[in-house]
Amino acid sequence: MSVPRPAAVIVLAAGEGTRMKSQTPKVLHEMCGRALVDHMLTAARDLGPERLIVVIGHASERVGAHLAETSPDAQAVVQREQRGTGHAVRTVLEELGTITGTVLVTYGDVPLLRTETLAELLAQHEAGGNAVTVLTAEVPDPTGYGRIIRDPGGAVLEIVEEKDASPEQRAIKEMNSGIYAFDGQLLADAVKRVSTDNAQGEEYLTDVLSILRADGHRVGACVAADFVEVEGVNDRVQLALARKVLNQRLLEGHMRAGVTIIDPASTWIDVGVRIEADAIVHPGTQLHGGTVIEAEAEVGPATTLTDTRVGPGAIVRNTVADGADVGPEVNVGPYAYLRPGTVIGRRSKVGTFVETKNTRIGERSKVPHLTYAGDATLGDDVNIGASTVFVNYDGVNKHHTTVRDGVFVGCDTMLVAPVTVNDGAYTAAGSVITDDVPPGAIGVARAKQRNIEKWVLRRRAGTKSAAAAEKALAEQEKQEKGT
Repeated sequence: MSVPRPAAVIVLAAGEGTRMKSQTPKVLHEMCGRALVDHMLTAARDLGPERLIVVIGHASERVGAHLAETSPDAQAVVQREQRGTGHAVRTVLEELGTITGTVLVTYGDVPLLRTETLAELLAQHEAGGNAVTVLTAEVPDPTGYGRIIRDPGGAVLEIVEEKDASPEQRAIKEMNSGIYAFDGQLLADAVKRVSTDNAQGEEYLTDVLSILRADGHRVGACVAADFVEVEGVNDRVQLALARKVLNQRLLEGHMRAGVTIIDPASTWIDVGVRIEADAIVHPGTQLHGGTVIEAEAEVGPATTLTDTRVGPGAIVRNTVADGADVGPEVNVGPYAYLRPGTVIGRRSKVGTFVETKNTRIGERSKVPHLTYAGDATLGDDVNIGASTVFVNYDGVNKHHTTVRDGVFVGCDTMLVAPVTVNDGAYTAAGSVITDDVPPGAIGVARAKQRNIEKWVLRRRAGTKSAAAAEKALAEQEKQEKGT
């Protein structure tokens, strides 16, 4: 199907969205890793419009700043008074002038609308030679939507808003999505003639259809294949429902591309996530931002990854990771926390209750359990004993620790940065290492053990410990007498 390139797409995003009950403007609420307005802009952008225009109003500075960051190709037009959709479009044309060609008008709170549906609207608009073509849908419950009024031949006569509709008109199931393809020059003339003679005293863009029809122009309609696409998000309940629909779309797309997702019902992913074929995603997994899961990797269960890469053949279980790079055939978890700047080399392990931050781990190295590694570089074939702490913060500044190739760090070692443990060296369990350890040496930094005889009997009399000690001492004394 040949799809005509629109002269402009106008996205209406000026409303306050009071039903969201939020300090955040409605169109900036996030859904699957993207703001509502950005979902619409992405769909519109894929049509290749000559101009991409967003009408903003409520919290215009905040919304405008967001658009400048995420959609620099979009031109923002401020509707200083929100007096209806017709007024919003009129504001655009008064500021930018008449737009020659097809003008597509849509909304910033319709995140499920596909590019393919918009393309079909444009194609039918051009094929029918229409002055305006409205996108409609048959819905089970059209409450809140404008109704499509047709003549006996099926042609669109007008659109009646629910507040102005009669009981008979409210029974109509075909609803107006509010999305239109217009002839730009005819739109510029007709929008000036929209009245405010309605229950809300606003300028409805829907009235343009009646004006153009009265002028003798053709008004067409394109029925969306799935009414869910054109449902707007007006409150948190609708936001959650839309998120569920989009998440299911994303999951189905990945599964059809060769990804195994064990339990789609408990798996959530963002639009920017990339998963390669033959990867496996286990239940309870959330993949956010620009996370990448490469071929034959396994992620989950109960894992949340944000902007994290998982290399081929790696296994990441019961883990939280943010901004981490997990190399090929690495084993992570369960219950690991990988913070930004974590890079793990091939075939290494980061295990249970390990936290890493700004740390590079070489190949075949092991940080198996109960360890904090922050601001550190670990070489290849390193073994970090349980309960090791990389002491990187002196209360004012962060310092770096270097552990070179083949090092064995004993359990319960404190590595007080800045410090280097050189190639092939050991540290003794329980040591506090404050000076560099030479290659092949063992660093021992702990006091000599001192036992205070019968301390428990004197200081903890009457406890279970004291009773056990008395029994053992009596037995010991008996054995000594017997010898």
